[in-house]
Amino acid sequence: MGVESIRLSGGEPLMRRDLERLVSMISDVSGIRFIGMTTNGLLLPDKAAALKEAGLQGVTISLHSMNPERFTEITGGGNLEAPLAAIEAALQNEFNPIKINCVILRGLNDDEVMDLASIAFSSELTVRFIEFMPFDGQQTWRFEKVVSGDEIITRIRKRYRLIPLPRERSSTARVYKFLRGKGEIGIITSVTEPFCSDCNRIRLTADGKILPCLFDKSSYDLRPLLRDGASDEELSRLMRDAVARKPPGVQTLLKQHQSLQHVRPMYTVGG
Repeated sequence: MGVESIRLSGGEPLMRRDLERLVSMISDVSGIRFIGMTTNGLLLPDKAAALKEAGLQGVTISLHSMNPERFTEITGGGNLEAPLAAIEAALQNEFNPIKINCVILRGLNDDEVMDLASIAFSSELTVRFIEFMPFDGQQTWRFEKVVSGDEIITRIRKRYRLIPLPRERSSTARVYKFLRGKGEIGIITSVTEPFCSDCNRIRLTADGKILPCLFDKSSYDLRPLLRDGASDEELSRLMRDAVARKPPGVQTLLKQHQSLQHVRPMYTVGG
């Protein structure tokens, strides 16, 4: 049906048994050009080689702080060494691209923008700064906590010369390269400057539901059809119907001056 790119997320995708077998099955599907994964990186060093051999191409690793104590606070007990080891494993196994996701919250980790940007400056990685969205499990989202993409870029430009790259159609990020650095900076402005007008994404949750839009509560359950032995034609019909019902998105809500509300925890739909 025209899907060419698959991203495995979660929850945490590396918790799935035999994940490399799933990757291999996806890579065997005709027309699939790219398979990526978003992960917290905890189990990546042990599984990177097998995943690369199975067909995984790109890896995105979540890293929201370079301060060990703050990292533990943000992740509820995590160890900063885990994502750092995952980044090293991704580099050693030559995944491409390798991206680092950083959600920036005002008053929590916005003082680390320069430290995180320096990772991209000195390594051939893309560090992506993501605006805080209303998908936190504790429902603490407030617009006042959002650090806009424009503010982040302004801060980085105080130290580094950045050159904007052309935006690829349907891309979530504005991407910049350094004038003299190795990597790139990505800015994902889902709150202040959404990309709804050319969004071509659709999600399948771990419990079998299709989500046409992250900012909409509608979902379409594939499980009854799968468990009743539905034909490919029936599955295709439900998928196409879900895509046809894709709402205008957050961009329209903002234009209508509607306030954003908590939608769902991000861990239920992946990173």
